[in-house]
Amino acid sequence: MNKKYLIGIDGGTQSSKVIIFDLEGNVICEGRKELRPMSMPAPGVVEHPDDDLWDTLIIASRQAMEKFPGRKEDIIGIGLCTIRCCRVLLKAEGELASPVISWMDLRLARPYEHDNPEVRFVTTTTGYITHRLTGEHNDTVANYEGQWPIDKDTWDWSEDPAVFEQFNIPREMLFNLQVPGTIAGYLTAKASALTGMPAGLPVVNTANDKAVEALGAGLLPGSTALVSLGTYIPSMVHGQKNIPDAQTFFTNLASVPGHYLYESGGIRRGMWTVSWVRELLGDEVALKAKAQGVSTEDYLNNLGEKVPAGSDGLMTVLDWLARPDVPYRKGIIIGFDGRHGGAHIYRSVLEGIALTIKNHADAMCEELDLKLDNLIISGGGSNSNLFTQIFADVFGLPASRNVVNGAAGLGSAMCAALATGVYDNYITAIEKMVKIRDVFQPNLTHHALYKRMNEEVYRHITSYTDQILKKSFPIFK
Repeated sequence: MNKKYLIGIDGGTQSSKVIIFDLEGNVICEGRKELRPMSMPAPGVVEHPDDDLWDTLIIASRQAMEKFPGRKEDIIGIGLCTIRCCRVLLKAEGELASPVISWMDLRLARPYEHDNPEVRFVTTTTGYITHRLTGEHNDTVANYEGQWPIDKDTWDWSEDPAVFEQFNIPREMLFNLQVPGTIAGYLTAKASALTGMPAGLPVVNTANDKAVEALGAGLLPGSTALVSLGTYIPSMVHGQKNIPDAQTFFTNLASVPGHYLYESGGIRRGMWTVSWVRELLGDEVALKAKAQGVSTEDYLNNLGEKVPAGSDGLMTVLDWLARPDVPYRKGIIIGFDGRHGGAHIYRSVLEGIALTIKNHADAMCEELDLKLDNLIISGGGSNSNLFTQIFADVFGLPASRNVVNGAAGLGSAMCAALATGVYDNYITAIEKMVKIRDVFQPNLTHHALYKRMNEEVYRHITSYTDQILKKSFPIFK
């Protein structure tokens, strides 16, 4: 019997990735295409230019298929995961009526506005890409977060007309809803010719990108939290009931039908800010890294490891993209003196991310009456030993990384494994496909320092800076 394979699609904010796995969760090959810079034609408007999500997926798919060493007929399914909290407006035939609206766009904080008569369907990025791949008007219910008329208890569209009126989207403009791990349709000949993936493959529903990442990271009910180091950085724990009135976290639909994902407050443009620091430090860093035969990231991590925990008092508040309800907030680096250089700035940003997530996670766990025992760190930032160790030290908990840190791609493939009958439940899929790479134990001396730094100073910074930033906002917004 020939070996079988699964395709996991991970469409993110910064790139489209297509990964081919075997049934044990090993990466066979992958394709990746960076997305173009966001289009921001007016204040508060943030869009993906042209048809960038689809165009980059085509390129990434062709790259993966060209690298694939096996037989195409041994690929048995495609799991599809794309960016959450976006809005896609389609014409009657399925083409874009306007560019895809990014999750960073302020229009998404408001109900849908009927200002384009060409719009026939209003959907998510998963609904749009599913339609491009299969021709069907099906979508996963678990990617509807934000301004949508969803009933999270029934996992279906609301039956209350007042809810539809509130969100201003007629039912006939919405796709059909399906649960994760089910087949949304089959890859059309047209989509096959464009992507290189075999025609007729089942395209499988997953969930919102964070929930798919949680599945691919092996997050299960219990006392473990996942920290997702992406463009948006939250912490998450698995839940088994809808808590719609939570004060310190969001209740999202999980990749496991009937289950939920509790998500703390997070950091907008989280790993984007790390990239910003790298670019800010300039060509000198890149040249020195090249001279040492290492990547720029590894070079900066090596420098950051030489900076003391606490960055000699340099502290960073991660508001490079403020929430819509506090638009006056800006990123802050405070505490400079003559000791500080580029390495301090870099480490301070990493520490600021970890401290912010710790505070959000603590608030969530206090409300849930949950005591954490472990962390899982996933996403591209988890490649950094320094960053993972900082999380272990800040939380005072063991922090593990998995062999596959692009967990959304693996989670997509796991949903495809369930839909195609490879595994009969999510527990088995996790046991077979998720593998721990290593575990970082906390440095208790560093933990004590971070605890004092956080409780006495860091968590109070914005209570002092908000007032002055409110005054500066009208001048420089």
